[in-house]
Amino acid sequence: MNSEQVLSFFKEITTIPRESGHEEKIVAYLQEFAAKNNLECKTDEAGNVLIVKEAAPGFENVPTIVLQSHTDMVCEKNEGVEHDFAKDPIRYIIKDGWMIAPDTTLGADCGIGVAAQMAVLVSDVPCGKIECLFTTAEETGLDGAMALQPGFFSGKVLLNLDSEDEGEIFVGCAGGLDTTAEFHYTEVPVQEDFEFEEVFVKDAMGGHSGDDINKGRANAVQLLGRFLYSCLDLDWQLVKIDGGNKRNAIAREAKAVIAAEPDTLDIINERMEAFAADVAEEYGAIETELKVGYAEAEPVEKAIDEMTAWNLVTALCASPHGVLAMSQEIENFVETSTNLASVKMTEPGVIRIGSSQRSCVTAARRAAAAKMEACFVLAGAVVKHEGEYPGWAPAAESPIRDACVASYVKLFGVEPKVKAIHAGLECGLFTEKFPGLDMVSFGPTLRGVHAPGERLDLASLDKFVALLNDVIVNFK
Repeated sequence: MNSEQVLSFFKEITTIPRESGHEEKIVAYLQEFAAKNNLECKTDEAGNVLIVKEAAPGFENVPTIVLQSHTDMVCEKNEGVEHDFAKDPIRYIIKDGWMIAPDTTLGADCGIGVAAQMAVLVSDVPCGKIECLFTTAEETGLDGAMALQPGFFSGKVLLNLDSEDEGEIFVGCAGGLDTTAEFHYTEVPVQEDFEFEEVFVKDAMGGHSGDDINKGRANAVQLLGRFLYSCLDLDWQLVKIDGGNKRNAIAREAKAVIAAEPDTLDIINERMEAFAADVAEEYGAIETELKVGYAEAEPVEKAIDEMTAWNLVTALCASPHGVLAMSQEIENFVETSTNLASVKMTEPGVIRIGSSQRSCVTAARRAAAAKMEACFVLAGAVVKHEGEYPGWAPAAESPIRDACVASYVKLFGVEPKVKAIHAGLECGLFTEKFPGLDMVSFGPTLRGVHAPGERLDLASLDKFVALLNDVIVNFK
């Protein structure tokens, strides 16, 4: 097994549609792969796939290792880019040692893990029994992992291949919870003498709401709410609003269509120019492409009623976002955070705000969700919580952790970092569903995950594959 083979499989995977909840084609691809290579394969009702590679001669008594990754990907693209994730292959380039999707997500999270498992399954490396578990809908709530039934796999040692920093071995992760707020509005006529304008925040970096939440990046939804709040003393109407997308991605773009008298729009535009200067001062060192501004908009007949618009804008401005607490036990580790992910007019009369809360401490995670709930309930929204999943606490003793560290030192001459991650991993659910499972997570270096421009460091892929190969060959 080598990194060229892994990369070859991954390039095939980039041609297969696999947005969360629409993974039929990648599941079929894995089933066909197993049949072609005469490997035992089974699939459950949730679409989880298990493919088994029997032990090599002389390795029958070695403990079975489960390799695990998820088949879905976050589908994000830059505004104005024509790309249909339901049918178009990912367009990528190889540049300066990176594999990059310039205008969309690449899907290396977790497609590179899937590719590595496939390479192991067809390799001739001498090792014990390998069970490759491919789970579905991880990005939207760990649905596949939640649906796993006892006995679907037999191994007691698991390598999760869904991490994004080579040289780091993860032994714990945060749990998560989704919070949704809904405003119900009445359509009212736009005043006859009003003109229309779009105000926007766009081209923010975005990123993963776990891995990148502590990096000081701008949240476009929060910034848009903040600007609109600064104009509530003026007479204008909110016509449309849209921002963000996935719950596990920091919002990169947000926009609103407003209507007002020409003189009022002039004042709003002056405030927007001052606001843009403030934002540049706050985020200029990080957000080099961020744009804040206004543009002409097409006229429409209806707007959102005044009270709902006022409540919505106030809540968006007040809503928490970002790191809420750092760990008192692990240095430089985010304990609790919240992500103000999206604002959408999903159906007539409804505006829906999506958010997610993360923490390795259950009480802190629920307190963060309650904070978000309180903010929006005070503004008159209906709030619900769903999709909670547990964190993964580091184990005091872990043979597979020790084996991974020993392999890394042997291969590369340095100690890897052993740490917890603020992102959610399916390992938290596995600890509940399969007690006694010994787990670690590692992977190659990925950057810009969950945002257009996602990229894979190819040099780190070499080291990831070498480590995976050494661990499965030498684990006893």
